[in-house]
Amino acid sequence: MYAKVVVDVPNVETDKPYDYRIPEDLRLFVEMGSRVSVPFGGRLIQGFVIAISEMTELDKVRDIESVLDLTPPLTDELVHLGSRLSEEYICRQYQVLQAMLPAALRSNYGKELSLTPTGREQILLDNQEQKVMSYLERGSVDFNQLCKQFPEQLPFIRHALKQGWVEAVQKIKNRITRKMISYIRCCLTPEEAEEALRTLVKKAEKQRLVLNYLLSLDHPVALREILSTLKVTYSTVKALEQKKWVEIEEVEERRDPYAGRSFVNAKPIAFTTEQKEVIDEIVVSLQVNQFTSYLLHGVTGSGKTEVYLESIAKCLDQDREAIVLVPEISLTPQMVERFKGRFGNQVAVLHSRLSHGERYDEWRMIREGKVKVVVGARSAVFAPFSQLGLIIIDEEHEGSYKQEESPRYHARDVAIARAKNHHAVTLFGSATPSLESYYQCSKGKMKLLRMQYRVANRPLPPVHVVDMREELREGNRTMFSRPLAEAIRDRLQNKEQMVIFLNRRGFSTFVMCRSCGNSLQCPHCDISLTYHRSNQTVRCHYCGFTEQVAEQCPSCGSTHIRYFGTGTQKVEEELSRHFPGIRVIRMDVDTTTQKGSHEKLLSEFRSGGGDVLLGTQMIAKGLDFPNVTLVGVIAADTILGMPDFRAAERTFQLLTQVGGRAGRHQLPGEVVIQTYNPEHYSIEFAKTHDYTGFFAMEAKHRFEKDYPPFYRLILFTFSSPNVPLIVKLADEWNRKLQILLPSSIYMLGPVASPIPRIKDRYRFQCMLKYRNEKQVLPIVKKMADAFSSRHKKDDILLTVDVDPQILM
Repeated sequence: MYAKVVVDVPNVETDKPYDYRIPEDLRLFVEMGSRVSVPFGGRLIQGFVIAISEMTELDKVRDIESVLDLTPPLTDELVHLGSRLSEEYICRQYQVLQAMLPAALRSNYGKELSLTPTGREQILLDNQEQKVMSYLERGSVDFNQLCKQFPEQLPFIRHALKQGWVEAVQKIKNRITRKMISYIRCCLTPEEAEEALRTLVKKAEKQRLVLNYLLSLDHPVALREILSTLKVTYSTVKALEQKKWVEIEEVEERRDPYAGRSFVNAKPIAFTTEQKEVIDEIVVSLQVNQFTSYLLHGVTGSGKTEVYLESIAKCLDQDREAIVLVPEISLTPQMVERFKGRFGNQVAVLHSRLSHGERYDEWRMIREGKVKVVVGARSAVFAPFSQLGLIIIDEEHEGSYKQEESPRYHARDVAIARAKNHHAVTLFGSATPSLESYYQCSKGKMKLLRMQYRVANRPLPPVHVVDMREELREGNRTMFSRPLAEAIRDRLQNKEQMVIFLNRRGFSTFVMCRSCGNSLQCPHCDISLTYHRSNQTVRCHYCGFTEQVAEQCPSCGSTHIRYFGTGTQKVEEELSRHFPGIRVIRMDVDTTTQKGSHEKLLSEFRSGGGDVLLGTQMIAKGLDFPNVTLVGVIAADTILGMPDFRAAERTFQLLTQVGGRAGRHQLPGEVVIQTYNPEHYSIEFAKTHDYTGFFAMEAKHRFEKDYPPFYRLILFTFSSPNVPLIVKLADEWNRKLQILLPSSIYMLGPVASPIPRIKDRYRFQCMLKYRNEKQVLPIVKKMADAFSSRHKKDDILLTVDVDPQILM
């Protein structure tokens, strides 16, 4: 039997399957989707089995060294999907298959050293050298571990390797294994135990203590519990084991991120007419067992989550499985509560705030068929289910569903591909759908479902747009307009809560010297440094460069340093200054770095521990607080100035979503938007919650300029420390593509990227616009592979992004 294996070699020339023989003793374990260790050149590397056959066309084939998992981590369907995605997103197949696994299953490589027969015969060694050789007599020892143990003996270790006294073997190691807990149980009958206690000498008081403790409980006890409760050492327990009175056994313990948490069982609710109509439509598609794709356009507060829950319940009734994707980690705690409350232990959670071990254990629950529902962020779309019935993508318009590093897949497209394979249903929900999805509905490729009213017919909150230019003319130089300040005071008096939104973290957006006009720039990127007052640093939000704030201008030596712009830290300080006693809970990247910090801050706000929830995009969507009656948007214009054709769409979506946090329950809500562009159509349509009006206007602009959804895009970014080289190569690339591609296709560029330098690498980009002509992707992939092969020794990188969400 032979296996076709794609290998872990970051090279386009090796992006193809290689034939390996399956040894007799591994035949029961090697299947399609298995991870294997294979010899490649002079080393061992990891690979994925993508096919098995009884024949090979090669004369000489090497053997698979070992299988890394007893159960293949990838299903047959995921293996086939990986092949397709590598073609669609122009990347190596191995990268796609690796992206489908939790980080814990991504192996690393190491060397293990062991003594050779010649090494065992060496006698003319000094004391320290002899210690190294004695250490190696235990068996195979990790090279790094040996170096840490004997840092002074590195020259001798190198010498021993050269002399052949020690041999090095490359090993593939999994980063995370199952968590095992040692348990102790008594092996004696009561009569035998009584006799054993009688024979114990007086000095063995600790052993007597342990034996009595085990007899009193009559069930196995965790070793750590014995050691901490009885204050005994491991040697005491080991002595009892040597007497064969107790037995120590390893038992796996699942790392459950929600252990100890109780979830209230969700009570059945009475659905609105709109909810019932939507659920009935979805249930029909589930029953006929055929692929259908729906876009659920429901206003904020219309009860989309209840539709998701009921649709999943119907899916589970058919003994099928469901995946629910949420766009940001901040949504997960609230979502998890709803889903665990409804489906209990049938739910697994996958997101990046879990530890590697927790994520691995949750993933294994899915692979072993112990759960039926997965709630998670983007990569959860690859959950290894085999009976998929339903895939839900909440807030489907979110840009975070597109991965920004290779493989640059979009979860929406992956969901559709998987649903087709399983004859399943996809349900994309949003109050502000992406133009691409809404356009698909108009072309009949997706079915549109609407929910136009909030639950209990609660009104959408009135939106007041404040012209900040007028505020300035009237002498108001604070960051709070008079209507917003008055609304904040009103809420404080009524003991109601508020959400204040700002699309920037930090204290100030840039730092400038008033004497010479020099602004502090990142030394590695062409971007201003952001001032963070909490630790008195300036930081680059692209490469992470950080330094302490200088008291003098590095350019002219002046002390006239001023902080311009507004960040969340500054808004927090200004709120405290203008409204004494106000309790502010700030949520941004800086306050949510620790594990569980999202949940902690949101729970504190929900329980009334704060008057204001202040934050960036992570608070703009999905959150539901009964006592929030005011939403304030400090600066609605921050995205409008971005060099991106989606700037208006993102502004409309953000304002509509953040406004939807107000008045979701009994208390009526209000939204105050501060802007310097009140006439812009995205703000005008957001004011009236008019999505269809916005879609018509934005679609007209996109059609005139040949942008999605009417055209598809491919962004090519060249980066190198050598500017003349990338300009030359980008220009050559552009001209060659224009020759190879049909005349109906547009090529733009090359031009410097909007941020021309990141991490000391200069960046140029070209963009291709096409109408989905089938020959485009194969030609681009062939050219990209040839480029990588030709320039692998040059310090130049080509990034190909199909259907990019970010053009920076």
